[in-house]
Amino acid sequence: MALMSAADALAAVLAGADALPEEPVALERAWHRVLARDLAAQRTQPPDDMSAMDGYAVRAADIASVPVRLAVIGEAAAGRPWDRPLQAGEAVRIFTGGVVPPGADTVVIQENTRRDGDIITIDQTAERGRNIRRRGIDFSEGDVLLETGRRLSDRNLALAASMNYPRLPVHRRPRVALLATGDELLPPGSDPGPGQIILSNGYALRALAESEGAEIIDLGIAADTLDATTAAIRAARDAAADILVTTGGASVGDHDLMHVALKQEGVELAFWKIALRPGKPMMHGRLGALRVIGLPGNPVSSYVCAFVFLVPLIRALSGRRDVHHPTEQVLLGADLPANDHRQDYLRARLATDPAGTLVATPVGLQDSSLMANLSAAQCLLVRPPHAPAAAKGTPCPMIRLPT
Repeated sequence: MALMSAADALAAVLAGADALPEEPVALERAWHRVLARDLAAQRTQPPDDMSAMDGYAVRAADIASVPVRLAVIGEAAAGRPWDRPLQAGEAVRIFTGGVVPPGADTVVIQENTRRDGDIITIDQTAERGRNIRRRGIDFSEGDVLLETGRRLSDRNLALAASMNYPRLPVHRRPRVALLATGDELLPPGSDPGPGQIILSNGYALRALAESEGAEIIDLGIAADTLDATTAAIRAARDAAADILVTTGGASVGDHDLMHVALKQEGVELAFWKIALRPGKPMMHGRLGALRVIGLPGNPVSSYVCAFVFLVPLIRALSGRRDVHHPTEQVLLGADLPANDHRQDYLRARLATDPAGTLVATPVGLQDSSLMANLSAAQCLLVRPPHAPAAAKGTPCPMIRLPT
């Protein structure tokens, strides 16, 4: 039977992955959350004509010919406006952020003036409107400035604050339950016995999911028994997880129980095994609202599959517009052989050649157990099924890995 393609597998993972419900959060907690509704400004910014400099608010007609002497009748500082209209021959001392008083239409910077008591002498003329930030030059009340599906940056939060929003409507964060399986696994800091290894997958997966905005439910390590595995699946469901991510037990060995446990618990599998390298034994299914992604146990396979499939799913459930990883063209730093029926994601380093062109060179061995090579990689070179041999210097699509 032909294996499902990577593209079809991703489509199956994302099928029906609608954004999670809206919830309000305080502005200071909204960084990297995803807007659930368009945000329109609730005020005009600036709300009045404001001075952009320290100096004097004057009438342009009064300084058409310099030098000229004007009477200083008051002061306008930020938050303390002067509201008496300016008459001919008058000026108001004004500071940056001060409201331009009625009748004034120009601000002369203080460096171009000389003051003696309540009289200033202006030595340099300025055109009408100089050094004034006009009302609404930034935005006006009712302007839609932040759109649904935007993942909020630090700058977006500053804008939302200026728009007068103390709380923002965002999509609920996906809850991702992480489950490792295997009698051989021990937490870091342990003293492994014969045949035992240190768990590494979970730490990369947790960081990857959290960086995309997910909340983590850590289900720990399940023993290689059907009872332990099914109990962990139930725990994910009881914890109202949106996604259960399992690592290990996805292959066909006698101790690989994940497929059996998922089916026993009623998970409807969309696929098990795909035309992908690394990561052929990956599986995906649904148990009601719970989405299950069963990752291989090999750490490189686990990470690559999570990056290719889990990250877009988290983004879709979060309501983001940019669900898919962007690809870029890069030049190969080494010859590549022809590909077989599986789509390859080759771990590679990035560098620039003397001409400043980006070059990607695959890391040494591409074995799916080699963590040092994965850690050194900066991108994945994407080689579609049956791609012909490619010579060094030819273009190839790549996806950047997180930094």
